[in-house]
Amino acid sequence: MSESWLVTGALGCIGAWIVRTLVREGIPVAAFDLGGDASRLGLIMEPVEFERVVHVRGDVTEPDELGRALDEHEVTHVVHLAALLIPLARADPERGALVNVVGTTNVFEAVKQRRERIRGLAYASSAAVYDVVDAEEALGDEAAVGHPTTLYGVHKLANEGTARVYWTENGLPSIGLRPHIVYGPGRDTGMTAGPTLAMAAAVRGEPYTIGWSSRSTFNYAPDAARAFVDAARAASSGAAVYNIPGANVPMSEVVAAIDDEVPGAQISYDEVALPFPEEFATGGLPMPVTALRQGVRGTVDVFRSRP
Repeated sequence: MSESWLVTGALGCIGAWIVRTLVREGIPVAAFDLGGDASRLGLIMEPVEFERVVHVRGDVTEPDELGRALDEHEVTHVVHLAALLIPLARADPERGALVNVVGTTNVFEAVKQRRERIRGLAYASSAAVYDVVDAEEALGDEAAVGHPTTLYGVHKLANEGTARVYWTENGLPSIGLRPHIVYGPGRDTGMTAGPTLAMAAAVRGEPYTIGWSSRSTFNYAPDAARAFVDAARAASSGAAVYNIPGANVPMSEVVAAIDDEVPGAQISYDEVALPFPEEFATGGLPMPVTALRQGVRGTVDVFRSRP
């Protein structure tokens, strides 16, 4: 059966990679985003690919705009990513809750109203639903309930509950995915963008200090994109949430990988721990995992190839 996709937050890092993934599969995709900066798409796509993307300026907090886009493009699959990340949600709590929680509810409601046509829904939760005190539970059970310490994490945990209610009350299936540390071309904002910003700085010959040091699970952006596309196609029953697997390594290994690709890179990091577990249970849904050094090489290659 033919497909037509809508990706909210499509101009962000994961969104851009999802759009590229679909374009390269020959699938029509509407890039739904309130912003107008398509530079991340331009960074990772060839001009002929970029021209195939339908850009829709829209706000998930406005149900009419969302519904109109779903209908005008006869959408069959939705990936919902639009959100204000930790720093923005902290700086503007009211707007953060409106976008992250109400916006997600709007997406679920809009899809529910179009169940006859829309066959798949995937959405982004986050590793931020967990506190460091949840480490044992998070490593032992992919469905463990977290105790977030940021507004953003609270919003994402609420959205997981919204997904469950839409399944139990309305029979609307979905799959939520929790990224951990996403890195790769296009990752330039958010509290954990430091490793990618360091790679870009190394290519430019500039020093950079990553603001944290935790051992973490690193998700290469193209892998995360593939996981969301596969999840939307697999969402036929229930409201499961899965952690995106990745390379679990200390920050020292990340810095070493950058130095291997850019000898003489001036990259350091602060001895600061992130406020969530270092590692999570995975395996409930098969997902790709790129080795860290391969992902760093791919990221550096993109930065070198673009002026």
